[in-house]
Amino acid sequence: MAKEIFMPKLSSTMETGTLLEWFKEEGDRVEIGEPLFEILTDKINIEVEAYDDGVLLKKYFDTDDQIPVNHVIGYIGQADEQVPEESPGESGESNESNESSEQSVQEETETEKDEKRLVATSVISSTKPRATPAAKRIAKTKQVDLTNVAGSGPNGRVHVKDVNQYVEEGQVHSKITPLANKIAQQENIDVTTISGSGLNGKIVKQDISTAIQEKGIKESDSSKKRRKIGGMRKIISDRMSQSAFTAPHVTLTSEVDMTKVKELRTQLLPIIEKQTSLRLSYTEVIIKAVGLVLSRFPAVNASFIDDEIIYNDTVHIGLAVAVPDGLMVPVLKDVNQKGLADLTMEAKDIGKRAREQKLLPDQLKGSTFTISNLGMYAIDVFTPIINQPETAILGVGRMLEKPVVVNDNIKIRPMMTLSMSFDHRVIDGAPAAEFLTELKRVLENPFELLV
Repeated sequence: MAKEIFMPKLSSTMETGTLLEWFKEEGDRVEIGEPLFEILTDKINIEVEAYDDGVLLKKYFDTDDQIPVNHVIGYIGQADEQVPEESPGESGESNESNESSEQSVQEETETEKDEKRLVATSVISSTKPRATPAAKRIAKTKQVDLTNVAGSGPNGRVHVKDVNQYVEEGQVHSKITPLANKIAQQENIDVTTISGSGLNGKIVKQDISTAIQEKGIKESDSSKKRRKIGGMRKIISDRMSQSAFTAPHVTLTSEVDMTKVKELRTQLLPIIEKQTSLRLSYTEVIIKAVGLVLSRFPAVNASFIDDEIIYNDTVHIGLAVAVPDGLMVPVLKDVNQKGLADLTMEAKDIGKRAREQKLLPDQLKGSTFTISNLGMYAIDVFTPIINQPETAILGVGRMLEKPVVVNDNIKIRPMMTLSMSFDHRVIDGAPAAEFLTELKRVLENPFELLV
């Protein structure tokens, strides 16, 4: 029988999770303990692991979708099993699982809590080795330091087989750890000259890193890896340098309460999905709001070309999309004249085309304003560089639950920071601030977008 994959409830306050990435495709084999997908909660990015062996039969949600806790997002089972074409909604298995998990957590010590959470998830960390819970349990039993084990999983994640191989090869008590040895071979480091800082004088990764740094100081620059900038990277380099060094950038920031946007999106999700077979995201709501406000502020919707300010009579918004080795900015035309359903179809289409590098030339031309959305990352505020000859660009940070004062009371609200960089040759601080203030007002009263 096919097993449900559901959005886990990872804290008492968690109501939804944002799907950041699937690590498996439909039809792929899945093993217990393998990272299956990554989500963004109200505080951190978390990888969720598979609870069952089998084949990934169905994925109901895509990247950037916000999913209620306990909702079924897919199925794991046998290759020939049938599953629903659409998500059945709230999982029947998750309620019992979450209730029992929460009850047991209350009775545990702080250390046990951490271990229990690791059974279901693995928090991304730059300072600790990335490993599945099963691998960590075996490593603890066999007294293996996971920093010494080379992982075969995504982003170097250590699996059970990696720990077993490490032990079977008899490398636990060798002079150098496998990972350190691998790095030393890649960098042509003579390990016989290195004194290990690990247990019993064992050479560890840090010892090799130190040796590489010392070697780099002694050797000439000719030994370093080099790559000549070309193609898309060269175009981006030239344009960003030109913009940064010719346009006097000023960046304004404003924090927006997204409570009503979340309410609006929740109400429109089934309507737009029925009409387009696509899910409305916050990106499309922000695009619509920016288009509406730009139509009221011609100076911000202007272009600066050959010492002339050109006030555009159309609102064409560029949407920055990350692609392999670069960035593309496909354009949504006449945004102020389109509804959220049309914008959802067009935004998702050009985003997909950009990532697949299938954009037509006309889809990259004519923008009058650009939006750069880093909300899927752990980024609150940044200073975007203007996409010339435009006058301004809007940076969008992540949405984060925060305590705020509302009518003299402290409330927890989903807050998001907007960062607007503008060309001070074209507009001054006051009109730029008026634009950003109006955008904040519209997003905090988004039903105006439906009028």
